[in-house]
Amino acid sequence: MSGVPVVQSALGVILFCALLVGVTCPSGARAEGRRDGVPNPECAEDKLAAVRPLLAGLDAGETVTVIVLFRDPEHASGGVGRATGEQSRAERLSTVVKELQARAAASQRSAQRLLRARGLRQGTQEIVTLWMINGLGVTAPAEVIYKLAELPEVVQVLPNREIVGRWEKGRLSEDARAPEREGNAPTWNLAHVGAPALWQRGLLGEGIVVASLDTGVDVDHPDLVEGWRGGGNSWFDPYGEFPSWPVDVDGHGTAVMGVMVGRARGCLSQSKASEGARAPEEGGIGVAPGAQWIAARIFRGDNKATALAIHQAFQWLLDPDGNPDTPDAPHVVNGSWSLAGAGCALEFQRDVRALREAGILPVFAAGNAGPGPATSTSPANYPEAFAVGATDERERLYEGSSRGPAACGGEEKIFPDLVAPGVLVRTTGLQGGYTYETGTSMAAPHVAGGLALLLSAFPDLDADEQAELLRRTAADLGPPGADNESGYGRLDLLAAYRRLSSEVVVSLFLPQVGNEAPLIRPYSSYLPLIWSAQEAIERRD
Repeated sequence: MSGVPVVQSALGVILFCALLVGVTCPSGARAEGRRDGVPNPECAEDKLAAVRPLLAGLDAGETVTVIVLFRDPEHASGGVGRATGEQSRAERLSTVVKELQARAAASQRSAQRLLRARGLRQGTQEIVTLWMINGLGVTAPAEVIYKLAELPEVVQVLPNREIVGRWEKGRLSEDARAPEREGNAPTWNLAHVGAPALWQRGLLGEGIVVASLDTGVDVDHPDLVEGWRGGGNSWFDPYGEFPSWPVDVDGHGTAVMGVMVGRARGCLSQSKASEGARAPEEGGIGVAPGAQWIAARIFRGDNKATALAIHQAFQWLLDPDGNPDTPDAPHVVNGSWSLAGAGCALEFQRDVRALREAGILPVFAAGNAGPGPATSTSPANYPEAFAVGATDERERLYEGSSRGPAACGGEEKIFPDLVAPGVLVRTTGLQGGYTYETGTSMAAPHVAGGLALLLSAFPDLDADEQAELLRRTAADLGPPGADNESGYGRLDLLAAYRRLSSEVVVSLFLPQVGNEAPLIRPYSSYLPLIWSAQEAIERRD
């Protein structure tokens, strides 16, 4: 653990053995509790299995930070309140946050009393309330951790482990190079997903807030500064190093944000699409340049995070200002990171599930563990997450993009859900510059930004509807149908918009002009069904 010394000493071993005397499992309970990998709720020793070596290495009086998970009250249902047809987005968010907070308060009463009796203070790093996952972050001596584990409400005690950010760089095929473009034409990646077609319809993501969990954001970049929502509810640093202003030491988070919402040198120009609508200059680099953004800095300058900080950041997303009656949560959340290595690690499943139940689709990079099969990574492979793999300018799957089947959720789950551009993507860099980045970290924000565009026109779509829409309208790649390489296909925002709206393709066949040969000119623009052919001609751009 970062910042937590593990001291192997005879005194620590003696203390560990002595404290286990009162927490021995009932006869047969240990085997029964571990048959399905779930700690036995009656066995404190089982619940401490993940932190036992850490506790054994502590000297007397030395403290350690752990994450304590609690069971929901018996009267609680399996999931928190989902949206109904009668609920607005604000009502849905308020319902979910208040219910999660009430469950945590009911489950943790005994633990809170125990910790207060031991002199630990609420609101400090000694006790961090994690109501989103019904847990507590606790920094205390080993004896206090053992006492917590004896409580029947406690399900498991986990270490506040260190997580290393791994960004993919330079793993490209021999013929890969930075794509060229003519003049101020949109970058190839934006054209591939259909973003310019939605811009022309006046859709830029205005009124929508996207969030990123990453290394932070360089808020001074001219393509990002105007999009920051600002205020005390738009930036979160769980480490307290940069408490009031978005900062990015590494640059990864800035690159991710640029793909989602980057503007063209901070400017939006007037569009011919509709009166008063604003469209980006053709050289823009973000999918949804009219959307606002907020961010949480989960990775420090050394590219390391702690599990507790990530839990805190997820929780902040659901209620940034600490008032559940104000709907300031983001509409879309992007996570361009994964836990090390392929496999199923359910450490953050409670967090991701809560976002989904609140109506927010958690978009995650599929991971860069490819090209082999069964290389899915967590959290992208959770059933509640939406996983995005990467393609290049030629629509080829990026070699490093993780493949399915998913390690979590059963082999019937297709992984990834879909793919998006992720090879040599031009985006924002540090100090006002630009960079070309590669990896599924760049693919995921295309989907998050795309959702911002679609939600700006259809704000009532819940998370399940968003996921189903993107899958059904993706451009199929490879063999027909969904597969465990490119999922349901490449993101196609124009097809998604067409499905939601009353637009159809109108083809106009123009007659022979003068002595020239007959001219057949298909006019492909999506127009409301009620328009006549003559109206279609008059409304052409």
